[in-house]
Amino acid sequence: MRMVRLICWLSMAVGLFTIPVDSRAQVVAGVSVRIGPPTLPVYVQPICPEPGYIWAPGYWAYGPDGYFWVPGTWVEPPEVGLLWTPGYWGWQDGFYLWHAGYWGPEVGYYGGINYGFGYPGVGFFGGYWRGGAYFYNRAVTNVNVTVVRNTYHTTVVNQSTNRVSFNGGMGGVTARPTDREIAAEHQRRSTMTAEQTQHQQAASTNRTLHASVNHGRPDVAASVRPGQLGGRGGVESGRPSSPNRPSESPNRPANGERSNRDRAPSPRPPNANPAMDERHQQELDRLRHQQTDERQRIEQKHRQEQQKLQQRTASDRQQQEAQRKQQQQLQQLDRKHEQQQQKLEQKQQQERQKQQKPGSPSRPSANDKPSARD
Repeated sequence: MRMVRLICWLSMAVGLFTIPVDSRAQVVAGVSVRIGPPTLPVYVQPICPEPGYIWAPGYWAYGPDGYFWVPGTWVEPPEVGLLWTPGYWGWQDGFYLWHAGYWGPEVGYYGGINYGFGYPGVGFFGGYWRGGAYFYNRAVTNVNVTVVRNTYHTTVVNQSTNRVSFNGGMGGVTARPTDREIAAEHQRRSTMTAEQTQHQQAASTNRTLHASVNHGRPDVAASVRPGQLGGRGGVESGRPSSPNRPSESPNRPANGERSNRDRAPSPRPPNANPAMDERHQQELDRLRHQQTDERQRIEQKHRQEQQKLQQRTASDRQQQEAQRKQQQQLQQLDRKHEQQQQKLEQKQQQERQKQQKPGSPSRPSANDKPSARD
């Protein structure tokens, strides 16, 4: 399997030299694939570590093992006065091509992708340079005013909550560059810094960030600084009410909603029954495995429907209706999984409380032992 992927990569590298010079300048090293990237995960932006750092949104990159998530992170620009234009995937001649991000005096075209946190798809509203200092818009960036003094507040309205991560093609964003964005592409530009390159390389070697492992929902979606992909420097995926506004708590979405991954573990009473705890963990593992299988079946069904629509050259209205139904199904599935896990945790908590009642046996009973089937 790895040999086949290697051959595919060599073929793409050779194909790079067949791309016109003007196009090659916008596409990174011949990275072109037939399958589009997953949707952008929703996550909470970590607090800016120190003044002068600029937010670089997370994105799906592609490697020998397929797509992998590069967590969003705060980056120190190569020099004062430069802003970051994120990269994006664009559909062209039957392939998805990666257009690399860059540093420049103005934010240019990034495919109309709604990366959030000041990047709503067109333009940049997260901050600006003045007199050699960078000022942060607190409406869309997460900063500690005791650390970062240069702040302001300007509300940014998201015209769309679409999490699609590519431009063009079936279901992609239809935005086209404005005159100002085209002009920004012709200004002085710099490629991503050495820290950003190392950050992407570190993400490529982290198996949990691969779409084939996390199914488009990476555990670590953002980091405080480049390369911090776990521990205190990593930020898990979440569900903030608005992808363009950080929540009031760095670990909890602003609307109070919590996903299965965000929920704190149930309190464990003292002298807990080890056999019961093991059985409870097995029950949780089985439930999560069932939920993963169910999500994979629905996503596979959605891919098949998209392929049928593409073969029939369906109209835009049909495509939008299919995408709306698919998104609705996934939202219903998330609510169902949330309720299932809450119900199971409540049941397990009741069992623990019964065990702690006066006169209850301290040793695990025969009924608490995991069965051979478990």
